[in-house]
Amino acid sequence: MKAEIISIGDELLIGQVVNTNASFLARKLTELGWEVRWITTVGDHAEDLRRALLVALERSDVVIATGGLGPTHDDITKHVAAELFGAKLVRNEALLQRLQRVFAERGLKMAKVNEEQALVPDTAELLENTRGTAPGLLFERNGKRCFILPGVPVEMNVMWEKAVRPRLPVGPRPRRQRTVRTTGLPESTLFEKLGQVEELSRWVQVAFLPKAAGVDIRLTARGETEREADEKLQRAVTYVLERVGEYVYGYDQQNLEDAVAELLFAGKKTVAVAESCTGGLLAHKLTNVSGSSEYFERGVVAYSNRAKMEILGVPEATLVRHGAVSAETAEAMAEGVRQLSGTDFGVATTGIAGPTGGTPEKPVGLVFIGLASAERVFSKRFLFFKDRLQNKERFAQAALNLLRKELLTLNSPQRR
Repeated sequence: MKAEIISIGDELLIGQVVNTNASFLARKLTELGWEVRWITTVGDHAEDLRRALLVALERSDVVIATGGLGPTHDDITKHVAAELFGAKLVRNEALLQRLQRVFAERGLKMAKVNEEQALVPDTAELLENTRGTAPGLLFERNGKRCFILPGVPVEMNVMWEKAVRPRLPVGPRPRRQRTVRTTGLPESTLFEKLGQVEELSRWVQVAFLPKAAGVDIRLTARGETEREADEKLQRAVTYVLERVGEYVYGYDQQNLEDAVAELLFAGKKTVAVAESCTGGLLAHKLTNVSGSSEYFERGVVAYSNRAKMEILGVPEATLVRHGAVSAETAEAMAEGVRQLSGTDFGVATTGIAGPTGGTPEKPVGLVFIGLASAERVFSKRFLFFKDRLQNKERFAQAALNLLRKELLTLNSPQRR
């Protein structure tokens, strides 16, 4: 069972937009046991798209194309597909009324050009788009299926779940995949701690995916049945947790801020942050989670020494004696914001993001993370690299992970 994904749009070819649709569909198809053999990207050119569709239909059992279903002149997918499958474009009155209703509900007047989206191929099955205005299309020829979906990711994702997946059978050898997300260890150290990866490979295929914020371990299990694949995957996950569990914060698409939020929700704890080098990124991450107002009280960006003293109460003597980038200043900032906000935790960041500003004693990439609670105030030193934006990401990730580990410690049975 071979599948092909076709991503359509000049913006993908010139690197203006990252092709997240292809990775999403490849992952979902693989989970169903389909073999994704090709991912093709083609621009907004009719002949190129026609050729790509023809080739895909010759070599694949199912083709999923995304993009080019909008109402403007460069949205050519529907027209090319209709010609290829010998269909005529006809006005769908029900669809036109739905479009008019959608715009009216938003308080907008529908532009004349949007009526184009009510023209649909007469031999295609329409796939409902509940998140946008362009319906998806399904063509069938010689037992092969060609799905054409909008390119807007939020629309495409929903249509996969509601319209595409129910129409696809599970492959002969189902696959199950889980990504174990870790932080705090480089790839090589993580590999060593796992021990004999050959033993793990008895159940799954293993891949290490290093990123700025940590290392993902992708585990892929195959079985003759879904149950067998599930059992193999669970054995592999257990094996990983037994060896590197303290560095694991989540699975699959879960971010570190999601894991921290779960712990804060569960413990009914609150947090405030004082940031220097991260410039508000830590607060941004903590508030990415729905319902974060239950645990996040405030964030202070105290970039200058003056702000650290005036807002957070960092003693001038501390700054003079130890400097802004120091364990002492990080701890004073964390306790200062905790006292100011009345929260259970205060977290602070102070460091040198770079690429300038470093010294032999305090190089670029150095950061101190401070954490304060009613029980203790402490800090931890980290040294990363020289890229400014990656350092900010790593600094914020290190701060989140320090808070995560402290929450786990407080919630452990030994502390209760």
